[in-house]
Amino acid sequence: MADDQLRRTPLYPLYEVWGGKTIDFGGWELPVQYSGILAEHLAVRTKVGLFDVSHMGEIEVSGPSALQCLQQIVTNNVARLEIGQALYSPFCQEDGGTIDDVLIYRLENERYLVVVNASNIEKDFAWFLDHAQGAQVVNQSAQTVQLALQGPEALSVLQALTAEDVSQIAYYTFRNNILVAGVSCLVSRTGYTGEDGFELYTDSVNGPALFSAILEAGKEHGIMPIGLGARDTLRLEARLPLYGHELTNEITPLEAGLSMFVKFDKGPFIGREALLQQKEKGLARKIVGFELTGRGIARAGFEVWVDGRLVGHVTSGTMGPSLQKSIGLALLSTEVAEVGRAIEVDVRGKKVAGVIVKTPFYKRPAR
Repeated sequence: MADDQLRRTPLYPLYEVWGGKTIDFGGWELPVQYSGILAEHLAVRTKVGLFDVSHMGEIEVSGPSALQCLQQIVTNNVARLEIGQALYSPFCQEDGGTIDDVLIYRLENERYLVVVNASNIEKDFAWFLDHAQGAQVVNQSAQTVQLALQGPEALSVLQALTAEDVSQIAYYTFRNNILVAGVSCLVSRTGYTGEDGFELYTDSVNGPALFSAILEAGKEHGIMPIGLGARDTLRLEARLPLYGHELTNEITPLEAGLSMFVKFDKGPFIGREALLQQKEKGLARKIVGFELTGRGIARAGFEVWVDGRLVGHVTSGTMGPSLQKSIGLALLSTEVAEVGRAIEVDVRGKKVAGVIVKTPFYKRPAR
C-alpha cells in the first residue's frame, strides 16, 4: 500500500512534532517509536507514557436487543456488566477460531461500546451487523480518538487535568463525560502494558489538543509519547495476547489460555459447541511462555523443537527490556507444554536453547 493510501489518525500531524518515526501497521501510518523503543518502554515501567491508539475501532450497540446481540456474539458474559463497568472478551467463528478480542463498556441500560482491533474494524462491524438481532449497530471509529496513559505516574498526570477524582475509577470500570483539560472524555482503567493506567475516548476534533495537554502536564513526571514498538514489548512482558499472533481464525481462546473469558454457563453463543467439545476432549495444543537461554531473539513464526521433533511455533517474541531476557510465546503440542521443559527455537537456521516458563514474564511491583 502506497504511503498516500495509508490511513492516519487525527493525531498524525503531531507525530513529527514529537519525533515519531512512522511505519505501515495494518494499513495505518503509525509511529513505531519517538525517542527509542527501550527508553519508551522503561518510561512506562518507571514513570508514565502516552499512546495514540486511535486506530482502534469503536462500535456502538444499542436498543432493546443490544444485550441479546452481544451475548450471542462474544464468549464472556455481558449480562454481568453494570453501567460503568467494562469486560474483555474474545469472539469466535462456529468452529471456535477467534475472530477478534474486544473490550465492552456498558454505557447505559441498552447501550454498549465495543472496542475492536484496528485491522478488524470492517470485518467486525460486518459481523455485528449480520448478528444484530434487531440491535442498532453503529461504527463510530472515524469520529473517535483513543489515548492510553500508562505507567505508575499515570494517575498523577491525569488528576492534574481534571476536577474529577479519577483515583475512584476502579480497574475495568469507567466514567463518562469527564472534563480532562477542558475536553469531554470517557475515561476507563484497563490497560495493555502490565502497568496501571487509563484510556481516554473523545471526539476526533478535540483529540490532538488533549494529546498535547497531557504531554505538557506530564513533563514534571517524565512523560514520553510511546510508539508501537514499546507497546508490543510492554504487552508481551505482561503476557497479553495480540490479535494475529496469539489469537487468529485458527487459534481458539482456549488454546490461547483465555478460558476464564469463555462462559459456557451463560447460554448459547457462536462457537460454544466447538469450544465445549475442545474442552471436553482436551487441548491438543496451547500457548505457553518461554525464555531463550542461548543467544538470539525469537520472532513470530520461528519453529520450536523438542528432542529433535517439531512441536510448534513462536507466536510472539522479543528482548524483554524490563527483564533483559529474550522472551516469547509459542503455540506448542500440549504433551510438551509444561513449565521447565527444555526447548529449541530455530532462529534463522540455528537452533537456540530455551525453556518453558510461567507467565506473565513481568508483574508490576506493589506501589
